[in-house]
Amino acid sequence: MSTPEARLDALGITLPEPMKPVATYVAYVQTGNLLFISGQVSATAEGRMLGRLGENMELSAGQHAARQCGINIISQCKAALGDLSRVKRVVKLGGFVNAHPDFKDIPQVINGCSDLMVEVFGDAGRHARSAVACPVLPLGVAVEVDAVIEIAD
Repeated sequence: MSTPEARLDALGITLPEPMKPVATYVAYVQTGNLLFISGQVSATAEGRMLGRLGENMELSAGQHAARQCGINIISQCKAALGDLSRVKRVVKLGGFVNAHPDFKDIPQVINGCSDLMVEVFGDAGRHARSAVACPVLPLGVAVEVDAVIEIAD
């Protein structure tokens, strides 16, 4: 079986530098065999992915933004663990979508992140999840996702 790093390589994904917190919190906390990743916003080294689903952003762009949140989550995991093979299970994702009140496809947006977790971690990437709409997100981003990860010793 290939490693998560090999799967990332096969997908053409190079992990960015982990994003620094923008307020009074830390990027991740490990307690016991759980790693809690703070909300990762839809941003790349080139800048933030801004927009409001159903207003000035289409579903496919929202899914792409959610996928970028997933890449940022994996980057934080790599920083915390050193080796992504230590990820035993993606336990839960919490997805937040900057959405117009009439936009209803919130779960489909967060699938952009969920699908990536399965692509990278296989069955261990299948997780519980919440997906909610918000009238605004920090820094005006389109999507934010946090994670709970079970890790091996």
